[in-house]
Amino acid sequence: MAKAYFRSAFTLIEVMVAVMIISVVILALLNMQGNSSFIFSKLTKDAQVNQYASFFISNQDYGFENKNVRMDDLVKDFDVENSLRRELKSVKVEVIYQELEKIDMQDYDSSEDQVDEYDEQGVLKQNTSSMAFEIGKTILKVKGNDVKQDASTSLIRLRMQ
Repeated sequence: MAKAYFRSAFTLIEVMVAVMIISVVILALLNMQGNSSFIFSKLTKDAQVNQYASFFISNQDYGFENKNVRMDDLVKDFDVENSLRRELKSVKVEVIYQELEKIDMQDYDSSEDQVDEYDEQGVLKQNTSSMAFEIGKTILKVKGNDVKQDASTSLIRLRMQ
């Protein structure tokens, strides 16, 4: 009578299936880690560019004309740390302004509400009290050592004249 052998070892097929499952899991984890690294670096760069844009928002001298600017020019009147000043000195920004719409409020004045004014000689004065709004888009293209790639952001600006 033949004896039946029962081995307590894995077969070659079982080992290959286990290695394939572990390989798929490791590849998925590496892919997730790569994606999260890319997203983190992109968010870091975007946050830096948005910080530079905040310097333009607070400064009325820049943003309404096409110009090339060094970032340290925006903070020259402020007391900032020397390390930040050195960092900003290496960053250059190209400012591109596009006028989107100009609204002259004189066009909306109704003749019924308008009161004619005359000077001492009886000549009708021109109404110069009208206000105009200019809506424009400021595009900031940032180039510098700390910014790994060229980046840009845009702002919608309103100017009263």
